[in-house]
Amino acid sequence: MNTKRKSTIAICLIATLAFGPVAASAQATNTFSGQAVALRASAVGLALAVSDTGPLPTSGGNLKTSLASVNVLGLVSADVLSSATSGSGSSSQSQSSVANLSLLGGLVAADLVKSNSSATCSNGQAAVTGNSELVGLIVAGQPVLVVNPNVAISLPGGISVIVNEQTSSPGGNTGTMTVNALHVTGPSIDIVVASAQSGITCG
Repeated sequence: MNTKRKSTIAICLIATLAFGPVAASAQATNTFSGQAVALRASAVGLALAVSDTGPLPTSGGNLKTSLASVNVLGLVSADVLSSATSGSGSSSQSQSSVANLSLLGGLVAADLVKSNSSATCSNGQAAVTGNSELVGLIVAGQPVLVVNPNVAISLPGGISVIVNEQTSSPGGNTGTMTVNALHVTGPSIDIVVASAQSGITCG
């Protein structure tokens, strides 16, 4: 009887030592942020956000939205606007895309505009990445090929076009990344196309 009791105690102790740290680490949870917007535009007397997922809850989840087309005469027209953001486990990610884009009466146009961003945790440290893809991009009648982030193009009339605009703030256990595939500004005009933001705080 004594021997059985000792064996049981020994097994209980081993189980506590083996699974105790696992239970403790499971209590530390990551928190998330994210939002994807296919088109955000403001002009005189107008403000719109199209195919906007809204902000991701800090607990994570999955948000998606899409729209077949949008047309605001003289400002923007686009098809197949789609956005998604999600967060779970050790990562969050966002994507947004637009097809057949035309801005400002064709001053800026593209067949496809797409952005991606992600934020991940590894050993308690946050890391972020992001990129954009622009197919058939035309600015003021000239084709534009973009590889590097934050390419700025100045046009007459005080209009500025930033292609593959990226801002990030990784540091320690927290990181965020925002990618705007296109950002057009000018007098009383601010247009962002395919915006994807992802963030994470490692628990």
